[in-house]
Amino acid sequence: MQFDEDHSTTRAGNAAENLARVRYMAPNLLKNDASIEVGIKIKRQIAGWDHSHLLKLLGLTP
Repeated sequence: MQFDEDHSTTRAGNAAENLARVRYMAPNLLKNDASIEVGIKIKRQIAGWDHSHLLKLLGLTP
């Protein structure tokens, strides 16, 4: 999974460490999602298209 790290300008405070944690968590959230039987790439697209699905992945809705 790419987050375009080459163009990242996160150098202030804990930003780099925080983004590293997000980059680690994002694929795991998608991998553990059992609501649909598709690959991680498609799950990422669906989360980008459907905000309710994204909130469900993040555990913010039941």
